[in-house]
Amino acid sequence: MKLGRYIAQKTVWYLVALVAAVSLNFLLPRLVPGNPVDVIVSNLSRGGSVTSEQQKQVYESYVQEFGLDQSLGQQFLTYLGKVFTGDLGTSFAYYPAAVNDLVGQALPWSIAVQLPAILIGWILGNVIGAIAAFRGGNWDRSVFTTSLFLSAMPYYCLSILLLYVLAVVAGVFPVGGAYSLGLSPEFSVAFLWDALSYYWLPFLSLVVVFIGGQAVGMRSMAIYELGGDYVSYARAMGIRDNKITQYIFRNAMLPQITGLALAIGTLVGGALITELVFSYPGVGTLLFNAIAANDYPVIQAVTLIITVAVLLANFAVEIAYGIIDPRIRAAKSGEK
Repeated sequence: MKLGRYIAQKTVWYLVALVAAVSLNFLLPRLVPGNPVDVIVSNLSRGGSVTSEQQKQVYESYVQEFGLDQSLGQQFLTYLGKVFTGDLGTSFAYYPAAVNDLVGQALPWSIAVQLPAILIGWILGNVIGAIAAFRGGNWDRSVFTTSLFLSAMPYYCLSILLLYVLAVVAGVFPVGGAYSLGLSPEFSVAFLWDALSYYWLPFLSLVVVFIGGQAVGMRSMAIYELGGDYVSYARAMGIRDNKITQYIFRNAMLPQITGLALAIGTLVGGALITELVFSYPGVGTLLFNAIAANDYPVIQAVTLIITVAVLLANFAVEIAYGIIDPRIRAAKSGEK
């Protein structure tokens, strides 16, 4: 009953958070100054071959097509109906392209570069941080200083440095993009080998910073656990160091698991500027272009995916913690 009550409370809270997030996701893009239809019409008239009457007809047609002639309440209800049926709408800037297709094309690139970087960075960072805490001395000081420097460095700073040194100066890697001009994405050895050469710089700029952050966190937690009363008691009882190390590592890993879940949850927009630096065709680049064009449907789609992913990651962590650690479940349920 305690576990069921705990899960029910968490479910209600996260459903409320989801409703609030979906509402804000609809409203915030519309608070940005400017009308996306104005941008579309102005782009059409740049060649000078479109008369003012034609511009007016195009404008009215687009306003009706995108439902901007409706009240804000009607637009919101239409938006909710489409979201719950899996229809993310039609892009303003890339009309008549469906937002589902645009996100579907960009999402694999973001996942391919970020998910391996997160998992590898998490594993290596935790191992390095744990070893530094256990060994201490000069090794600990060196690892801590280096990890702290890397974790404090923004992704885009390291991206620019790697781009300049390894691509511009050394010429080891391509300057930008995801594959060579003239190629089209396909599952073939030739394309994958070509795309791999463009992959390394974005990957390195993410994984190095993530390793630093995880190493700092794991080192701090391991040192904290090493000073715990249960460690002194276990040693006084004659328990082997290997067994004590297992206890310390397991307890120190709990916050790190939270960090991993949140990192995966924010996967979609976590490296927006990194993708821009390398002209990588991921969701971050798609979101940036959509914001520049006031493309409401694309902005809403990307931010909705990020929001749902973060909420699901947090919800999964809270439920897992409640199952693993009864103290958390009891505290959240108001029990002593």
